[in-house]
Amino acid sequence: MTLRAIQAAGVDAGIEPDWMAAFLTSLAHDDLSPATLRGYRYDLRHFLAWHRTVQDAGFAIGDLADFELIAYRQHMVAAGRRPATVNRRLDALRRLCRWARGTGALAVDVARDVRPMRTARGHQPVALTDGEVHAVLRAAGASSHGLAARNYALVQLMLQAGLRVGEVAALQASDITMNDRSGSVRIRHGKGLKARDVPLNATARRALRQHLDRARALTKDAPLFSSRETAMPVRTIQAVITSLGRRARLKRIAMSAHTLRHTFALGYLRDNPGKLVELASLLGHDSLDTTAIYTRPSRDDLAADLERSHLNVDG
Repeated sequence: MTLRAIQAAGVDAGIEPDWMAAFLTSLAHDDLSPATLRGYRYDLRHFLAWHRTVQDAGFAIGDLADFELIAYRQHMVAAGRRPATVNRRLDALRRLCRWARGTGALAVDVARDVRPMRTARGHQPVALTDGEVHAVLRAAGASSHGLAARNYALVQLMLQAGLRVGEVAALQASDITMNDRSGSVRIRHGKGLKARDVPLNATARRALRQHLDRARALTKDAPLFSSRETAMPVRTIQAVITSLGRRARLKRIAMSAHTLRHTFALGYLRDNPGKLVELASLLGHDSLDTTAIYTRPSRDDLAADLERSHLNVDG
């Protein structure tokens, strides 16, 4: 395919950067269709438009760095772009970088290690409704054998901070910091052995204070939650949460510790639309791909959309 054919496909070499025209010409020699050329041009122009928003200097392909491609990928994920869209645009950049490496315009292929976005299937995780949350908290607060304050604090901590059950099991009293108007919990060894601090809101702080007031003898290195004077293992915490779900008479979903984490994540996005990067930090996710699961439509959302559909008419 000639340069004239490229122009027929909507790629005007006169208004494109020199490298863009040369790259599209190389694709034309591979006999790609005009529609495919338009797609590559569109995706690369999208990247250039984003690049102008984060860099004052003009774009030069020889200066392209891997961290820019990673930042662009994260920008698209945080903006809620579909995995197929993200991967298509990254594929255009990978092909561009291979070409630039082959021509000597790039010293190394900077796109080589940029991962595609996982195309996870299914719907968003199921979370508790507000009514179900209140029922579980009532059940926790009604626990017998002097365990009401402990169980209530356990549930509130997971609901308000979104911790993994293993992270909760590893907490020590010294990991909790609380002041009158602020507080945080220190996760010393999260997934991948990474540490992080998660803020504690007023609801979580009140529940933890009640629990700590009843356990005044706790030393700083003592487990935050204990059973028979030893740290509650993950299996015991899971059993307590499941038992509270039964006592709350939950019927809609199977209650587990992870249900509380899902409830936190979906509630956070409901109250803070679009803050996927912030949620990933709170949850301790390495990749926004993992956090993006909470942006998928739920089964109830899809069902409601279909109910509202203009095609849903009786004959």
